[in-house]
Amino acid sequence: MSVEYARFQFSADQFERMVETGILSEDDRVELIDGELITMSPIGSRHVACVNALTSLLVLTLQSRAIVSVQNPIRLNTTNEPLPDVTVLRPKKSRYRDALPTGKDVLLAIEVSDTTAVFDRTTKLPRYAASGIREAWLVDLQMARVEVYSKPRAGQYTSLDSFGPGENVTSGTIGGLVLAVDDILP
Repeated sequence: MSVEYARFQFSADQFERMVETGILSEDDRVELIDGELITMSPIGSRHVACVNALTSLLVLTLQSRAIVSVQNPIRLNTTNEPLPDVTVLRPKKSRYRDALPTGKDVLLAIEVSDTTAVFDRTTKLPRYAASGIREAWLVDLQMARVEVYSKPRAGQYTSLDSFGPGENVTSGTIGGLVLAVDDILP
């Protein structure tokens, strides 16, 4: 006997109203992907250390040239509102007080993966590319690699470069952004 499961589709507006009304709290680790609420994996100490390192490095390197946003939502379209681990945003006087950043506001989206690399590669990164985010990094903690995805076309990144220990990661979209992989990995 097969069992049918009910699936509910939500818009980004409905998702945000669920937070505003208290149905979801800021502590609920969920993101909206293709209209579905996706529970995010728990964060371990290696993940925390990597996000903290990236945050410090990006803030020091970019100073006032960009806004570094940590584990905050971005609105890609009406059915996708993911929470990248780190996002580098175009500077804006309002600091995005009036609306969430969109794909055109994102200079760089970074996902840190301890156990979610396949999901990040096959689900999140294509949505970043489709929304016009020109560059995305996947920090794969299991493989000790930083993958740099760029040149989005037709919902996919067409360029992939991979960097390991002893190498430097250079952003193709943010001038002067060069980080040592050894400084990023925990």
